[in-house]
Amino acid sequence: MQQQVREHVPALTGLLTIISLALVFGAVFGVVPEGLLPRFDGAIDAIPHVNALLSLTAIGTISYGVVAIRRRNIETHRRAMLASTGLFAVFLLLYLYRISLEGPTTYPGPDLLYQYVYLPMLAVHILLAMLCIPFVYYALLLASTIPVAQLPETRHPTAGRIAAGLWLISFALGFLVYLQLYVVF
Repeated sequence: MQQQVREHVPALTGLLTIISLALVFGAVFGVVPEGLLPRFDGAIDAIPHVNALLSLTAIGTISYGVVAIRRRNIETHRRAMLASTGLFAVFLLLYLYRISLEGPTTYPGPDLLYQYVYLPMLAVHILLAMLCIPFVYYALLLASTIPVAQLPETRHPTAGRIAAGLWLISFALGFLVYLQLYVVF
């Protein structure tokens, strides 16, 4: 199985990316049938705050993983990046659950900030989040199928650098979006 995955990393990356984006767009555009998901109102209200904490934690684990690999500490890098992936998965599941039931959150601030600050920030956040998905999958698939000693000879370092950069900026912008929606206004 591992050999088959190794031989098809680009194709699997594309397939996983398409599935992931379809799930996100399906939730955002209300494709999930009403009544399919159980409704827990207290949990729904807490999700933005939990996701903000997950985002900040992921910023920390991604940064820690980047520092670890620069210091050639492969095991620490691996653990940090797996933790980052897990944090992102939990974030995404909670986000999809909430948006499937509630739809997008209405911006509570002034129209001028909405138009010139919030929307551009949200657009860049969304774009970077979408762009990082294939890089994350590609780096993870290579890391899980190729011996560690051979990874530097692959595109794993390049994909990882791109994924980490996009991920960090996207998480940071997502946190700024959260602040505008739930703290500042």
